[in-house]
Amino acid sequence: METNSNDYKLRCELTGHEDDVRGICVCGNVGIATSSRDRTVRFWNLDGRKYEQSKILLGHTSFVGPLAWISPDEQYPEGRIVSGGMDTFVIVWDLRTGERVQTLKGHQQQVTGIALDSGDIVSSSVDCTLRRWRNGQVVEFWGAHNAAIQSVIKLPSGELVTGSSDATLKLWRGKSCLKTFSGHTDTVRSLSVMSDLGVLSASHDGSIRLWALSGQTLMEMVGHTSIVYSVDSHASGLIVSGSEDCSAKIWKDGICVQSIEHPGCVWDAKFLENGDIVTACSDGVLRVWTADQERIAEPQQLESFASRLSQYKLKSKRVGGLKLEELPGMEALQIPGTSNGQTKVIREGDNGVAYSWNSKDYKWDKIGEVVDGPDDSRGKPVLDGAEYDFVFDVDIGDGEPIRKLPYNLSDDPYTTADNWLLKENLPLVYRQQVVDFILQNSGKTNFVVDPSFRDPYTGSSAYVPGGPSNVSAESHKPVFKHIPKKGALVFDVAQFDGILKKIVEFNNGLLADSDKKNYALPEIEVSRLGALVKILKDTSHYHSTKFTDADVALLLNLLRSWPCELLFPVIDTLRMTVLHPDGAIMLLKLVDSDDILLELIQKVTTPPAIGANLLTSIRFIANLFKNSGYYDWLQKRRSEIIDAYSSCYSTANKAVQLSFSTLILNYAVLLIEKKDFDGQCQVLSAAIEIAEEESLEADSKFRALVAIGSLMIEGGDDMKRTALDLDVKSIARKASASKDAKIAEVGADIELLIKDR
Repeated sequence: METNSNDYKLRCELTGHEDDVRGICVCGNVGIATSSRDRTVRFWNLDGRKYEQSKILLGHTSFVGPLAWISPDEQYPEGRIVSGGMDTFVIVWDLRTGERVQTLKGHQQQVTGIALDSGDIVSSSVDCTLRRWRNGQVVEFWGAHNAAIQSVIKLPSGELVTGSSDATLKLWRGKSCLKTFSGHTDTVRSLSVMSDLGVLSASHDGSIRLWALSGQTLMEMVGHTSIVYSVDSHASGLIVSGSEDCSAKIWKDGICVQSIEHPGCVWDAKFLENGDIVTACSDGVLRVWTADQERIAEPQQLESFASRLSQYKLKSKRVGGLKLEELPGMEALQIPGTSNGQTKVIREGDNGVAYSWNSKDYKWDKIGEVVDGPDDSRGKPVLDGAEYDFVFDVDIGDGEPIRKLPYNLSDDPYTTADNWLLKENLPLVYRQQVVDFILQNSGKTNFVVDPSFRDPYTGSSAYVPGGPSNVSAESHKPVFKHIPKKGALVFDVAQFDGILKKIVEFNNGLLADSDKKNYALPEIEVSRLGALVKILKDTSHYHSTKFTDADVALLLNLLRSWPCELLFPVIDTLRMTVLHPDGAIMLLKLVDSDDILLELIQKVTTPPAIGANLLTSIRFIANLFKNSGYYDWLQKRRSEIIDAYSSCYSTANKAVQLSFSTLILNYAVLLIEKKDFDGQCQVLSAAIEIAEEESLEADSKFRALVAIGSLMIEGGDDMKRTALDLDVKSIARKASASKDAKIAEVGADIELLIKDR
């Protein structure tokens, strides 16, 4: 059908999701399925001209992305939905009942794409593989790219096409790659079939390309100002794309004919058969747009959307590095200036306007509108209307207020110090202290003064302690506050008397139970435990005290023999034993010959898991990172350990949350040292899941964010690219806006790291 592309307007808004809407699947003329960061899949029935939410599909444990629709058959008269998630699962749902039909487990990392192929399901993943599923079982899988796969589609001719973070597309027949398409300069995020022409691709490089199956680029569409997340085409020849730049763009013959603004990032955009467009937005709202005058929303709905869009733009717009919504209104011009030339930025409508105080005429003179350059939403700090690389808070003590010290990396720190001291009316004897402060906090550590420099006040060359007067220019490196993390975090506080008391209590209970008395310890072994705990309590003599093989063997025997509900004080004793130098060595000998620790993890995490067991066992594993002797075991068993505890971040127990976040952070530090890219990818995925949990306790989220930042800064370009593919940008943005200072700081660290890329 022919579609007028110049006047798409809002048809309706579908609300229900509690977080970003991430994916859209058009299910014929039956309805629309959507996925979300809120971990749900929702189905919207078409009822006349309106869409109504009819099903909420619950089962994923993290955000949901790609979707596919399997049309109805005899067994499933309303069809099925297939969804993939950050939790690594592919789930098949019965649309009639809303129940799970199958959970397909096999991917090691986030599922990014789903294609249907003659009854099979083909899934792609950040783990770089494609998997083919048949009747709930994987029948084949293969490594398709050397970087994360972001999308997979099936062509009408039967071949598969994949898009990857390696910036290429690949054409597949079976497991054989027929062609590699090169041209994009960054991640290929989304793919779509363009009927009778070829394949469309959307990329992080901000462009959309149309490819012939020969690999030739037929058309390149440029117009978005940020990452393009999705692309789709219609039989009319129109193309729609969704982007990080908060717009959906409509293209015809390679030209953008309309840009539809949204109050947030547009994650996905799809055409309906009738030419209408559906968009998924980060504000949690699904919107349908139409070019048919008869389907356009009522005027009051259009006005309401326009108002919300304006509010969003006002809230996010920045002028001169300042948030527009935080600028004072015209009433601020009623207050006289304090000095001639003082500037003030005022909010006038949707713009910021600069004024200068005219002391002679005793009035504010209008200078003009203040504008920002592109992508200046996280611009440089601003002081008195001017941008600087740094604006430091300086506390000079003696009850004086905090002073602001601005500095640009291109400036001479001595000149900056001199000017600042004069401006603040402070003694010039502070000069060298101010210079040292600037050099330390700006990262300009190798600065040496120009020998031709003369102090404007003394006429002498500048004094630089311990250094010759030679110029040395060093490229500036970003300075981060919390990343990268070095060394492991441990849980080294224990109530030893309480632990021993609980073991004795449990042992007495076993003795009193005729059915379980065989599990109880004899008196001599209870005494041995008492002696062991006494050694652990005396931390001042850790360097000289020793354990016997029998001491550690006793604890391991209890792990094997005692009922699961009684294990937590025993595990807690082991947690502290591994921090003792000799205890760690004794335990390591037994671990090397017997994988009892893995048995323990499987035992305590088998549902229904006991909170105390989870807490003590995670802390015990976290403490193993203190001793390098366990590194090989921890690396070898990484996948099993993280998978076993993967749901712990969403528990209501804050102590368990914090322990799991610590485990993930310790793994990040270890796998960076080991240069284990696959392991780093799994840890990154786990850390992102933690960071995205809205209800998480602040310290837990902070440690997850530190893990993310550390992996990005130390894991190399491939790791940084993988993090960006996992939408770390939006996670960092949310973190940097947090009211918790530490989370905001590490969020700013990650944002700076992204910019530095």
